[in-house]
Amino acid sequence: MEKFLIFLLFLSSFCFAQKTENDAIKESVENLFAGMKNADTVMIKSVFADNAILQTIMKSDAVKTEKLQDFLSSFSKLSKNDADEKIKFEAIHVDGNLASVFTPYEFYYKGKFSHCGANSFQLVKQNNVWKIQYLIDTRRTNCNK
Repeated sequence: MEKFLIFLLFLSSFCFAQKTENDAIKESVENLFAGMKNADTVMIKSVFADNAILQTIMKSDAVKTEKLQDFLSSFSKLSKNDADEKIKFEAIHVDGNLASVFTPYEFYYKGKFSHCGANSFQLVKQNNVWKIQYLIDTRRTNCNK
């Protein structure tokens, strides 16, 4: 009986303590937004691959590319809680060391609604850590579309 209880404890700790790939991917994405909310550029930078690409689809349908350093610089000028992006994980797809994540969002600046849209992330697993390699988003103020 004692061996059976030990086995059950081991099994339950294994089942509940194991982080899935989806959990690890979500954690990387969530750390980006936690870093943004806390104006923590070190945390923000930590989730990106060294040669990450950041892009936004503008209202004119043009695609604007932003350097990671410029993105970080914009958050270094903010205070904690100035930027709050609320996301929903709509889809996560994984194939080996590649993950694709789609998250609709609403962005609040200093507590007031600013815009909404969707983020599309491409993550790569490097040294057993999921890093954002590519991020493209849409931005709009009419969120009923």
